[in-house]
Amino acid sequence: MNIPKMFDLTGRVALVTGGAGLLGAEFCRTLAEAGAAVAIVDLNVGASEKLANDLIQAGYQVQVVPADITRPESVHDMAAVVVSTLGRIDILVNSAALDPKFDPEALAQGISSGKFEDYPLEQWNQALAVNLTGMFLVTQACVKQMLAQGKKGSIINICSTYGLGGPDQRIYIQEGHPQTYKPVYYTVTKAGVLGFTRYLAAYYAGTEIRVNALTPGGVFNKHDETFERNYSAKTILGRMARKDEMNGALLFLASEASSYMTGSNLIVDGGWTAW
Repeated sequence: MNIPKMFDLTGRVALVTGGAGLLGAEFCRTLAEAGAAVAIVDLNVGASEKLANDLIQAGYQVQVVPADITRPESVHDMAAVVVSTLGRIDILVNSAALDPKFDPEALAQGISSGKFEDYPLEQWNQALAVNLTGMFLVTQACVKQMLAQGKKGSIINICSTYGLGGPDQRIYIQEGHPQTYKPVYYTVTKAGVLGFTRYLAAYYAGTEIRVNALTPGGVFNKHDETFERNYSAKTILGRMARKDEMNGALLFLASEASSYMTGSNLIVDGGWTAW
């Protein structure tokens, strides 16, 4: 098989949850450029439609499918719409997640301190519902279609370096500001994503349904200079990632280029976890 053909997704249908997000939008664009028809699944309809219009004007096949991934009936309807309009589901990217940000927009909105001792149960439950239960429901709905199509497909679950180890809370210290913390749910749920990935990979042994995780490091999104410096100092490459620097890994996992990979975790973190 020649190299371009290995990465070619022509004729395939990809579904991306959180498709209007910082990385989700990059994933949608990457999959479309590789030839796939892409279903953008996100509660943010405005952002989804803007992304879809941009991609459609560029000549790509894209569809916006709003869904609340925490609600089984919404997920069922979403999968049914994708199959009825695009015909199949070959690639699933589980990118939707609650992720407490420390970029300027989040800071302006007054992010919570994230302090463990006082962390609200309501926010903990909400995070579990989106980051784990939502992934469970969407995968359950999509994998049924993959089984019906001949037991073949690629499922990619987006993890985080904070699913591999606890966050260094010191990088969130801002002189003159109250201490904020990356909250407990993020490490717990992202660690759960890896367990979910390995379970499914093993469960679908004997089929051509492959399940892998993609673990990004921190992606720069107009963070303030102090945070960027603190984060970058912990990476071997000495910087945060650009938002497009996960695209190659995503395409690799989605395509036949990774045909002998399942149950794996592909880490793209600038060396954060290597030392």
